[in-house]
Amino acid sequence: MLKGIPSILSPDLLKVLMEMGHGDEIVLADGNFPAASHAQRLIRCDGHAIPELLDAILTFFPLDTYADHAVALMEVVPGDPVVPVIWDEYRALIAKHDPQAGELKQVERFAFYERAKQAYAVIATGERALYANLILKKGVVAES
Repeated sequence: MLKGIPSILSPDLLKVLMEMGHGDEIVLADGNFPAASHAQRLIRCDGHAIPELLDAILTFFPLDTYADHAVALMEVVPGDPVVPVIWDEYRALIAKHDPQAGELKQVERFAFYERAKQAYAVIATGERALYANLILKKGVVAES
C-alpha cells in the first residue's frame, strides 16, 4: 500500500498507466464489452464501475492536449432508444480533472472495436450502464 494512491487502482493498472507514452490509448470497458478478445493487455477491474475508476485514473493520467479529441465514446447504434446518461458523469469527471479537455468524440460501434484492438490496454469493469465504453488518449506531463 502507498499513501495518496486510490485503492481502486491496482498494481497492474498503475504499471500499465506508467508504461503508456504520449498518444497511447486505454479503453475503459463496460461489462458487456468483449474485452478479452479485443485486448493486447487486459486489466481486470471486475466489480468496479467506470466513473469511480475514471476519477482515480484522471488523478494521475494526463489527457492529450494535442489531439482533436482525447476522449472517445462508443456511439449509440442507430435506432437504439438508449440514452447513455453515464456520459454526463464522464463529462463532469473529465472537466474536474482537465477543464481544457474539450468535447468527447462519439465513435461508431465497430470502429470503436477496431480502435480498442489497437489500444495499449483494455480495462474490463463491472459497469452495467449501456454504451459506457470510453477511450482515453494519454498526453504529456509538462515540467512545471
